[in-house]
Amino acid sequence: MKLPVSTEWLLHCSAALAQLPQGATASAAQLARHHDLPVAYLAKQLQTLVRAGVLAATTGPRGGFRLARPAADITLLHIVEAVDGASPPYECREIRQRGLGAAPPEACLAPCVLAVKMADAHEAWRRSLAGVSLADVVGELSPSVRGRTRRLLARPR
Repeated sequence: MKLPVSTEWLLHCSAALAQLPQGATASAAQLARHHDLPVAYLAKQLQTLVRAGVLAATTGPRGGFRLARPAADITLLHIVEAVDGASPPYECREIRQRGLGAAPPEACLAPCVLAVKMADAHEAWRRSLAGVSLADVVGELSPSVRGRTRRLLARPR
């Protein structure tokens, strides 16, 4: 499965926001500079996370984006599904029943074994992402990385 590049951007931006003090915000422009991303497109993508309840946005001179809830309550799956949806990447089209090698209908009463295996893999992937919170990610970063991120995203007074 290949995810769009915007998924990587939003995972990194969410992790950066999770490193800020509670309630602190960073603007789309700050996050774009921090990761060398195009600000207009990033701002649009960040709104996807706002609509999904992962981020909150505030306006005004001190406005920007912040986590909408504690980092421990936001999983990687929340972010990935906000960007890419929850649909499984594999769709069985029952080609086992087509062409010269078509299986007879009575041999196809059970679900296609390949569809079952692909669904199992997708569920394992989802469980894995659901088991990792932004707090877990930030907890694995070195204190120097967290300090640098806070310093670079700090709002000028």
